[in-house]
Amino acid sequence: MTEGPGGDNGQSYQQLCLPGATLHYWPDWLSANEAQRYFDQLQYQLNWQQPQLRLYGRAVPIPRRQVWMGDPHCSYRYSGVLFEPEPWHPLVLELTNRLNQHLGLGFNAVLLNWYSSGEQHMGWHADDEPELGDAPQIASLSLGEARWFELRHQSQLMQFKLMLQHGSLLLMGGECQRYWQHRVAKMAKAQQGRINLTFRKMIKTAK
Repeated sequence: MTEGPGGDNGQSYQQLCLPGATLHYWPDWLSANEAQRYFDQLQYQLNWQQPQLRLYGRAVPIPRRQVWMGDPHCSYRYSGVLFEPEPWHPLVLELTNRLNQHLGLGFNAVLLNWYSSGEQHMGWHADDEPELGDAPQIASLSLGEARWFELRHQSQLMQFKLMLQHGSLLLMGGECQRYWQHRVAKMAKAQQGRINLTFRKMIKTAK
């Protein structure tokens, strides 16, 4: 990564150019106190769910809990399941408005994932649902225990990983979702919880 100028509030900033993608990373986008306040409140105030997805012909609960939240039209379909958005929680809307002011990307929906320990994880995937349009920009805000975020190119033998810190912001830009997959793997030494918010701009509604 190359060092860049700080953000609006003097945050440090790094940029990495990958084939077909650019990653923008603010390791301290939220101050430690702000990040802890959001983490403490969101873990108890949201309607966390553990939906089942159909894999190889059988229903399997996802290995974490999640909430899909956003504007009323922001439904999307993933692995054969239609997800309708929960109404905005005031703290999540506050973060979304703050992020839109910072990046100017017009995010209107957020997927929140709650990992209670290092045993909970997310497998390889790309955020390339049709409802996101071409070359979607995905912003990821991390709260709580630091976890490795891994990327792999879909056609070349290239991988990259980054430790996402408490209060950090990662923007996956360019055509990252077309050429790269990402995951949060199991991490045995991670004993504390983590909340991750991925912000998206939905341009159409799932059928």
